[in-house]
Amino acid sequence: MKLTTIPIEGIPYDRLKIDKIPLSDQYIERDPQLVPAANRAVVINPCRTCMPLGAMFATLGVHRGIPFVQGAQGCTTYVRYTFCRIFKEPAAIATASFHEDAAVFGGMKNFVEGIRNLVVRYWPGLIGVVTTCSSEIIGDDMVSFIKMARQKLVKELGEEKAAQVKIVLINTPSFAGSHVVGYDRASKAFIETLVHQKTKPNNKINIIPGMLNPGDIREIKHLLEVMGVESIILFDISDVFDAPLRPPQKIPYYPKGGTRIEEIEDMANSLGTIALCPHEGGLGAQYLERKSGVRAIIGPPPIGVRNTDLFLQHVSELTGKSMPEELLDERGRLLDFMADTFHHTMMKKVAIFGDPDIVVGVTRFACELGMDPVAVLSGTPSKTFTGDIEEIAAEYNCSPKIFNGSDLFEFEEYLKKINVDLIIGNCKGIDIARELEVPLIRVGLMVWDRVGYQKRPVVGYRGGEFLLAEIANAILDYKYPDDRTQQL
Repeated sequence: MKLTTIPIEGIPYDRLKIDKIPLSDQYIERDPQLVPAANRAVVINPCRTCMPLGAMFATLGVHRGIPFVQGAQGCTTYVRYTFCRIFKEPAAIATASFHEDAAVFGGMKNFVEGIRNLVVRYWPGLIGVVTTCSSEIIGDDMVSFIKMARQKLVKELGEEKAAQVKIVLINTPSFAGSHVVGYDRASKAFIETLVHQKTKPNNKINIIPGMLNPGDIREIKHLLEVMGVESIILFDISDVFDAPLRPPQKIPYYPKGGTRIEEIEDMANSLGTIALCPHEGGLGAQYLERKSGVRAIIGPPPIGVRNTDLFLQHVSELTGKSMPEELLDERGRLLDFMADTFHHTMMKKVAIFGDPDIVVGVTRFACELGMDPVAVLSGTPSKTFTGDIEEIAAEYNCSPKIFNGSDLFEFEEYLKKINVDLIIGNCKGIDIARELEVPLIRVGLMVWDRVGYQKRPVVGYRGGEFLLAEIANAILDYKYPDDRTQQL
């Protein structure tokens, strides 16, 4: 159906099909001055979303935790929609529901009444107060607001009941940073607000996983269980965003998963903290080290052979336990699989994009597979991303183009000028892959067009096998090898 204008009576659903008509049969090169994101005042096809999403993701990883968004309804609706698309699970998120009057008079009334209604109706164990651009710009004094909300709860419910609901303030102005920074800030806010003083050692280790999928969290638990190590996983979303369906269920419904509040309170007594993703939890691990003297180990995410080896080495250093035979066998199976498929992956030119920690981990794994990273992009600006990629490139003798904090428009324009065999990233790269006629291997949080993806790990040795199978099968499925170096 080709329309120049939309008729006033609208378009019936049975006739609603929009054809994309290219302006030209051939690629028209863009103005080179406008391609770099640094030269533009606008972001085109961003590879990130706003800070509050990361803070809400973290809060939902706490048992009976509910985020309360000090902002407009859209700030909540978009995040709930995004989580539902990815995980096919409901996400309980409350909002102060800002309108014009809040922008003029401030959000105190909305906040105090909203907290009261949330507690009375849902009885959460914890409320993560997440600020937004609107509340930050008008200058809401959130510390005072929380005190007033507590006073109202004490007046209506009594001191004992009001004290049962913990409130954590997470400042996340949407106009700065990204979801990565929001999660990082949440890790510090929760530790700063909830963790008690050090008392008696618990012989556990703290794990701050970052914004990984439920399958990744379960794989981390598997590695620790095989090593015989107890842990406290801050923001454990494994049984929140992948909860079992076991009716009948009570209302209000809370998944049985999530990190218990008493576990967070006990983190100062642990042997150490491992933040798997430096940009997503490193802030919290470093704060706990300063506050309570708990050793902090920052990254890298255990993707691929070397990084998983490093993670288990760190666990061994903290606990004194050696790697058992079961994990050595898992490592051997991954190495065997790499040897079996090396003739498919070697020399393949790959472009990688996403959040900085995942991109660094996947880039190293791609090099371990004999692939050639030709372009890597971090959607979130990072002080360490460029150096990390350059270190990997020097080790494996490759020279990828590095985009630090850029957008996918600049990334795509570069890929159109070079040869690339496949792309590794999230769903935001679908149109780029189709345009270049190469496969897209989905990795990262923002994957909503694959059923069950969130249940499968990419971390650990077993996750490496899964990711390698995805890569090799995509290569074989998309274009059957016709040269002798890639024969089956």
